[in-house]
Amino acid sequence: MSSSPPGPRGEPLFGSSRRYARDPFRFLSALEQAYGDVVQFDLGPLNTYLLTDPADIERVLVSEVETFRKPDFQNDALGDLLGKGLLLSEGQQWRKQRQLANPAFDVNRVMAFADRIVAHNDDLLADWSDGATVNVEQDMTQVTLAVIVDLMLGTDLDDRRVQTIREALMPLGARFEPDPVRFAAPQWLPMPGDSEYRTAVETLEGVIADIVADRRGTHGDPETDEGPNDLLSILLRAQDRGEQSDRQIRDEVMTMLLAGHDTTALTLTYTWYLLSQHPEVERRVHEEIEDVLDGDPPTMADVRDLTYVERVVDEAMRLYPPVYTMFREARESVELGGYRVPEGAAIMLSQWAMHRSERHWENPDAFDPDRWTRDVDRPRFAYFPFGGGPRHCIGKHLAKLEAKLILARTAQRYRLEYTREGEPELWPTLTMHPRNGMPMRVHER
Repeated sequence: MSSSPPGPRGEPLFGSSRRYARDPFRFLSALEQAYGDVVQFDLGPLNTYLLTDPADIERVLVSEVETFRKPDFQNDALGDLLGKGLLLSEGQQWRKQRQLANPAFDVNRVMAFADRIVAHNDDLLADWSDGATVNVEQDMTQVTLAVIVDLMLGTDLDDRRVQTIREALMPLGARFEPDPVRFAAPQWLPMPGDSEYRTAVETLEGVIADIVADRRGTHGDPETDEGPNDLLSILLRAQDRGEQSDRQIRDEVMTMLLAGHDTTALTLTYTWYLLSQHPEVERRVHEEIEDVLDGDPPTMADVRDLTYVERVVDEAMRLYPPVYTMFREARESVELGGYRVPEGAAIMLSQWAMHRSERHWENPDAFDPDRWTRDVDRPRFAYFPFGGGPRHCIGKHLAKLEAKLILARTAQRYRLEYTREGEPELWPTLTMHPRNGMPMRVHER
């Protein structure tokens, strides 16, 4: 067994972090294409192993999940933001919180809210007009925020709170953009943007405190556990039983507020862009919507028949996965791909690199929704937009339902035309955003 996997030679102090920061998407694809199933490189002082074999990814996320944990290096700024919510908590605490949250994400409960998702989308479309140019990323953020706050927090956001959240998202995103100096610097060293980041976190904490205060007294009976089954009501009933602290509720609501809307908004944003660039795919979407819906708003009964719409969404998440990379940390020395990976090493699993790999996808850079109908023996973890295993995204079913309903309802009324030249520039933060938004002109159908 070789002790050291192949990989790029880095610079002193910075390792490969400057190349990664310049363009992480090109860097990750280049590593996947140039090296074997395990690639070793340094992000500043962080010893990193990129896995490009779906079988190894499955081991990390599913079959040997107890051998790997959420990495300690994510516990600085990300820990300040999300605390010990479902995304970052570990061990027994995570299992307890996940079990507590499961009823809010039950498939039958989520399916019952199809009409409310469509209603929130109609509220957005009421502000559109033929020929207007909109920032689709911002508008998809608005509607998915409204959905997550309604379905999971049991309330509505007024325009002031929506604007407050929007203004906080930019400094939050900037804090997590790859920065070689930040990679190399100790965590305690003050850096540009830290003050704006802390202000944004405090601003969101104020919004959350208002939401929680508004919901107290409306969350049901803690003894019988009867009452609304939105996540915040469940948490508040648990707090009445002495099972949740104020801080834990803050962490879970912060996680839900941010992670619960962002990936769905980005999936829709990139779907609209791809449809605008592929008129034949767009035509088939319109044909299916007209055939299935016959001019009526989409309902839960229609969702199963929107099969082409679903393939379009899946293909958009393949080409533009909102979560483009994720990390784990080895709890102990472990063998992966014939190499010994030491305890404490950072394990990188990249959706971007795997979803565009020539080893697993025919013509991987093409937008081809019909590839999902072809009988191809493809490894399971060549595609993992929602992660996998016990820690897969708890909101997967809600996200897919939202995307299909919002896409179908919007495409009934409008075509969207991308107004810039060339492909959108990608902004790598915690998730993959289009830099400077996604301007599109809307045309009534």
